Amino acid sequence: MSPGGIAALVASGAFLMLVVVLAVPILRLRHTVDATTGPMLGSLNTTVENVNTTLGQVQTSLDGVNLQLARLDTITEHVQHVTANVANLTTVVAAAAANPLVKVAAFGYGVRKAAAKRRHDEEEADVRAELKQRRREARRSGRKG
Repeated sequence: MSPGGIAALVASGAFLMLVVVLAVPILRLRHTVDATTGPMLGSLNTTVENVNTTLGQVQTSLDGVNLQLARLDTITEHVQHVTANVANLTTVVAAAAANPLVKVAAFGYGVRKAAAKRRHDEEEADVRAELKQRRREARRSGRKG
C-alpha cells in the first residue's frame, strides 16, 4: 500500500467518525422534535378546525348580507322608477296648471288696473266738478259784489 492509499484510508476513517459523532445529536434532536411536534400538531389541527368553523360562519353571514344587498338593489331600483314617475307627473301637472294660472294672474292684474283707472277717473271727475263748482261760485260772488 502506498502512502497516498494510507492517507485516503485515514481520511475516510476520520470522515466516518465525524458522521457517527454528528449522527448522535441529530438522532437526539429528532426525538426532541417528535416529542414536541406531536402535541403541537394536535393543537395546530384544533386551531385549523376552529378557523374553518369560523370561516364557515363568516361565509354564512356573507351569504345573508349578499341576499340583503340584492333585496336592497331591487328596492333602490323601484324607488328610482317611482322618483322618475313623480318627476314626470310633476312636469305634466306644472305644464297643465301653468297656462290657466297665467291666465288667472293676467285677469287679476287686468281687474286691478281697471279698478285703479276707474277710481282715478272718478277722482279726476270729482276734482273737475269741484273746480267747476268753485268757478261758478266765484263768478256768482263776483257779480253780486
